Amino acid sequence: MSDNQKRHTAAPAHAKKSGNFILENQKSLVFIVGGILVLVLLYIGYQRFYLAPRAETAADQLFKAETYASVDSLQQRAIDGDGSYPGFKEIADEYENTKSANIANAYLGGLYLRQGKYQEAINALEKYSNTGSVVLDPLVIGLLGDAYSELKDYKKAASYYKKAAEKNSNTFTSPLLLKKLGLVYEAQNDFKQALEAYKRIQSDFPESQEASSIESYIARAEARL
Repeated sequence: MSDNQKRHTAAPAHAKKSGNFILENQKSLVFIVGGILVLVLLYIGYQRFYLAPRAETAADQLFKAETYASVDSLQQRAIDGDGSYPGFKEIADEYENTKSANIANAYLGGLYLRQGKYQEAINALEKYSNTGSVVLDPLVIGLLGDAYSELKDYKKAASYYKKAAEKNSNTFTSPLLLKKLGLVYEAQNDFKQALEAYKRIQSDFPESQEASSIESYIARAEARL
């Protein structure tokens, strides 16, 4: 299964729980996909970034927590550990300033989002430092946007989505983040900026999944101007 397929097939289960303004106003769009998407991507991302000697032990422990994170019913163990292996929370604290701790904070943010613990998600994600990953770095910034969206702080959410969309521009994350940016602008009745975000998807990322359905969003924003 491709990454695009994963992110679009994984999302609906989470959508049923979020209860945010997008679900109230648009049946067709899953607003928060980042909390699930990041779990798919981090397994690849962390392997590249834990090479410092002190992080070797943390990396071994991180693998066990990741195994739990991939199973819905075991995600609390991923956070808290299982008594034999630490969870992401302990790894982030115990191995502070290592690359594994950094990845653990990203995982924590994604998991807390899925649990509806939005402030806890923000606290974890704010501890994340850029790794240089073209995909992971903008996704983590986008997760902050997701958390603030759920808290209905749309102005702050828009600032994070904009920053995320412009960071390491690529066809995988940028169109997704621009679409979210447009939606939070709509939530603020700023249809001019929403239109600009949607048109960027159409012009800059015409081959993306988001571009295939963006015409309806453009038409809606234009109709509200």
